[in-house]
Amino acid sequence: MQEKLNLTKEWDKVFPKSEQVDHEKATFHNRYGITLACDVYKPKNAKGKLPAIAVCGPFGAVKEQSSGLYAQEMAKRGFLAIAFDPSFTGESGGEPRYVASPDINTEDFSAAVDYLSCRGDVDADKIGILGICGWGGMALNAAAMDTRIKATVASTMYDMTRVNAKGYFDAADSEEARFETKQALNEQRTVDYKNGNYELGGGVVDPLPDDAPFFVKDYYDYYKTKRGYHVRSLNSNGGWNKTSALSFLNMPILSYSNEIRSAVLIVHGEKAHSCYFSKDAYAAMTKDSKYAGNKELLIIPNAVHTDLYDRVDVIPFDKLEAFFKKNL
Repeated sequence: MQEKLNLTKEWDKVFPKSEQVDHEKATFHNRYGITLACDVYKPKNAKGKLPAIAVCGPFGAVKEQSSGLYAQEMAKRGFLAIAFDPSFTGESGGEPRYVASPDINTEDFSAAVDYLSCRGDVDADKIGILGICGWGGMALNAAAMDTRIKATVASTMYDMTRVNAKGYFDAADSEEARFETKQALNEQRTVDYKNGNYELGGGVVDPLPDDAPFFVKDYYDYYKTKRGYHVRSLNSNGGWNKTSALSFLNMPILSYSNEIRSAVLIVHGEKAHSCYFSKDAYAAMTKDSKYAGNKELLIIPNAVHTDLYDRVDVIPFDKLEAFFKKNL
């Protein structure tokens, strides 16, 4: 069922390799027949079946960036952790390239759980997921669907369906604005079909305009500098194909979040432009819910959006460790 992927053999992460962790590359497939690439991080000299965590994100990043850093750090703390590239991106399979889908990308998390559940060194009853940025929203969506997921962390999350349908801070939340967006994207579909390829929307803007808003500068500082640049990262380079946004416009992904029975921790920076996504997601998740007791929102003082990508002095790894050990 799995296609053979061309996986890079050398260490090409944007973070240093830990000597406390064993690392290997692996593949698994999702229900749509797409083969996904992952990095497996395991504590050195580990024995028996371990609790496991699948990590993905940010939206437009690859496993050699933030998700790999998280996975390696959690492996140092006793978990078997994988960081995977979503469908159509990075070293994972799927054509056409650079497509995002609320359905397929939620499925990617469940496919990671499939894979972990079948590993001989994983305790299948102790599997959690961790989503960063746009994959924070996907992780919550997966947790609402997949009862095998025992604990979920969403870090510096975006609700990609909300921002596509309503704009930042819901500033474009009108039928007319959505119609104009859909009209432009569907015209792009015609152009793409005529040209025989999918036009990319462009990654993080480069060069950076002097009058760029802070959150754009924040992204630039990560994706376009030595701090986080990676040759396979969409945000570091050409971005998603333009028409990917269409499937997000009509599909809110967090409709049943208040029915999630398993534990959830949402983490966000106080000064992040995106913090409202986490605050609102937590409020919706706990409103009129019988399962609010194991849900938590943690706001990190003074942190901005990308601080939770790679600032190991800001990311609350002690809290993540305690949360997963309690709930897995």
